[in-house]
Amino acid sequence: MTDQVVSTEERFARYRRQTVYGKIGQAGQLKLSQSTVAICGCGALGTAHANLLVRAGVGRVILIDRDFVDLSNLQRQSLFDEQDVREHMPKAVAAANKLQAINSEIKIVPVVADLSFENIESLVDQADLVLDGTDNFETRFLINDVCCKLGTPWVFGGCLGAEGQSMTIVPGVTACFACLMPEGPPAAGAMPTCDSGGILGTVIQAISSIQVAETIKILSGNRDEVSQNLTVVDLWNLKFRTVNLAKLPMKKTCRVCVEGQFDWLNGQRATVAHVMCGRNSVQLASMTKQAVDLVRLEAQLQSCGEVLRNNYLLRFQKDNFSITIFPDGRAIVTGTEDPVQAKALLTQYIGA
Repeated sequence: MTDQVVSTEERFARYRRQTVYGKIGQAGQLKLSQSTVAICGCGALGTAHANLLVRAGVGRVILIDRDFVDLSNLQRQSLFDEQDVREHMPKAVAAANKLQAINSEIKIVPVVADLSFENIESLVDQADLVLDGTDNFETRFLINDVCCKLGTPWVFGGCLGAEGQSMTIVPGVTACFACLMPEGPPAAGAMPTCDSGGILGTVIQAISSIQVAETIKILSGNRDEVSQNLTVVDLWNLKFRTVNLAKLPMKKTCRVCVEGQFDWLNGQRATVAHVMCGRNSVQLASMTKQAVDLVRLEAQLQSCGEVLRNNYLLRFQKDNFSITIFPDGRAIVTGTEDPVQAKALLTQYIGA
């Protein structure tokens, strides 16, 4: 008995509504099926990315996330359910289980890890594109460094409240993230986080759709049609605007995409963690060297927990842990000796 030869058309029957779109076709679909995408962060944006990519037929999806599913995630993180919360499932694993049921032909690779300068290159070096599903600027600058070094396209996305932003970075073609923010990340506490400022699930779907549309353009052979703008969406007031990044002055002198200085990837600007002996605390020293506005930070955190401030520090108390912030950006997270958990708590409530 001979093996039956399956035509490309039969193989991609499930994607017919996508392949009849002229920009993709069967040739583009074949390219998608042969592509690998690494998703950094498997929370709100990341789960939406993964859902769309798997349904679109991208052949291999790598899910990288350090966290576990929490009840508060279910409002906007579309691949999780209450059973995942009860079982304390790692987000990458829970998402992979759901995605494999959606499309068994796709290879899903869950990675439960905290992205850092020490591991990011080995985790994304096989990817044809990287999608940003993270919740902090430090990791985005790290992604930008590694993608510029490897020549790998990546798509930035960020959401807060009812607003979101997206930007496509193709090394050697478009502006990079460091061109957009040459001074580096904002100081800790300079911007609200999802916990202090809130977020609507609808804006997650809008921004993730833009990011994945850009991803499909690149992977299907339509790279010359990617946007060279920063797209800003305000869903509450239904306003959309774009910023032309091709005219950024840093595009010609950028330390990353022009000069090849990868300070984040080399570990020179990473947050340094130090476990404080006998205190059940972790000290996190920010390398951004930007002063923290304690008054502004106090106002942001008032609705999240107990806040005490004096001229020298601010202390935020929530459940069984506390975060003490100093004006120079240094933080002490009390209630854990795990640097990864401490960093996650700092990112969740203060930003990084």
